[in-house]
Amino acid sequence: MTEPAISIRALGKCYRLGSINRHTLVEEVEHLWHRLRGRDPLQHMGGIGHSATEARRVEAEQRGTEQFWALRNVSFDIQPGEVVGIIGRNGAGKSTVLKILSRITEPTEGEAIINGRIGSLLEVGTGFHPELTGRENVFMNGTILGLKRAEVAARFDEIVDFADLGQFIDTPVKRYSSGMYVRLAFAVAAHLETEIMMIDEVLAVGDVAFQKRCLGKMKEVAGAGRTVLFVSHSMSTIMNLCTRAILIDQGAVSLDATPATVIGKYLDRNLVEGAVVNEVEIAARVEGGVSRGGSPYVRLTEIRLQDTQGVTKNRFDSTEPFVVVVTFTCHQRVNDLRIIVGITDESGIPFYGSQSTDDQSNAEAFYTVEPGRYSAACVIPANVFSDRQYFLNVIALYPRKEDQRLTKILKFAVDFKGYNPSIQYGCNDWGWFIWPKLEWKLGPVG
Repeated sequence: MTEPAISIRALGKCYRLGSINRHTLVEEVEHLWHRLRGRDPLQHMGGIGHSATEARRVEAEQRGTEQFWALRNVSFDIQPGEVVGIIGRNGAGKSTVLKILSRITEPTEGEAIINGRIGSLLEVGTGFHPELTGRENVFMNGTILGLKRAEVAARFDEIVDFADLGQFIDTPVKRYSSGMYVRLAFAVAAHLETEIMMIDEVLAVGDVAFQKRCLGKMKEVAGAGRTVLFVSHSMSTIMNLCTRAILIDQGAVSLDATPATVIGKYLDRNLVEGAVVNEVEIAARVEGGVSRGGSPYVRLTEIRLQDTQGVTKNRFDSTEPFVVVVTFTCHQRVNDLRIIVGITDESGIPFYGSQSTDDQSNAEAFYTVEPGRYSAACVIPANVFSDRQYFLNVIALYPRKEDQRLTKILKFAVDFKGYNPSIQYGCNDWGWFIWPKLEWKLGPVG
């Protein structure tokens, strides 16, 4: 039986919070001694002569502020050649897993067994010496991975071409932009032919063209039988690239299954039931460039599904149009405001969308928006959707300023009624999401 490329057993990582110099020198030495012996210092420093330490331990346990478990009891195997995506909200522990596997940090408990050399891209600048040039860092990374200089030299031109850094390759990397850092780091990780490749969300730093090039390279790497571990917030990338996904939530594995299943659970965890989402719920779900406090320019306050008579609901007949109403407050004058409505499947893959400025009869209203409270309504036409459940995405976009993105903010259903009652329809049997009423013509040839 083939050994796993990565085997993780009961992995845990604990951090101490608050002040780290609250003990005497003797207590700190004993704390270190117990750690080196694999013991929990908090359980072995409460004996005679350590009443103060014991009191602090009890107090910390009661407050729950002395320790923070970034990971706890995480276990899974990754087989050679698998392409596995790790997803989860910010702070869930995804990057901590990669740092432990890359030997950047050590686990508090459990073990991680790796069979093969690892090429990793975790944070901008990780693994590079700022005073060395790009050329010198490439060879240094190759040496760390156990490659001979001739092996690195054979791949050097390909690395430089992929990173598009020809004229800067002999410049110290401390003068590189974050995008240049990432281009070179990815090129090194992808071309030095390690058995295992680990990539964090850092790819988002690069421009769109480079991201596409990276994804193409990762598909090529996966096709060559190398193991890929990929952390990302891009659900479409996980779907297209990975054969398996792992959801990490609050430091533990919540689900390990196919990408579609895992993404569905991840996106549904905070899904608002019903046909209306209010300002508080929006603030808790907003993604993108703004904080939960909202944007200084535009703040989304309500999103509602309703029929054309104004009745709020989230189930519609396929033969009736329905309306997405987005209410927002404009705090400052905004130029070129765009409200974007998108509809996705259960995996979060978008397949239907519209932008407010697409309607030329009403586009001028969105080009310059003065301070005030507004409501933007988008009419979704009838005879488009088949008999399924759908999910709504909403984006408030104002170029060169912070935008607000809401993914799968509402769920709705469509009951397919058909266009010709005398015909049996099979749209759901084939898995269609879109079933528009189109013009057809049939006639003899010749």
